[in-house]
Amino acid sequence: MPIVVNLDVMMAKRKISLNELSEKVDITLSNLSILKTGKAKAVRFTTLEAICKALDCQPGDILEFVED
Repeated sequence: MPIVVNLDVMMAKRKISLNELSEKVDITLSNLSILKTGKAKAVRFTTLEAICKALDCQPGDILEFVED
């Protein structure tokens, strides 16, 4: 898939755990884990906004387009 999810990279930069981010964003651990591993087929803008607020970043810091 040409869209790469760099959520784990941003979490490491901000030194935040999956549990902590899950609480801040109010998303279940399983859904956040699916997103983090790049297995998600879609992401809601409200979810992306909440993650960006919690990590103090831009959507482009989390999502990246990579040519096949």
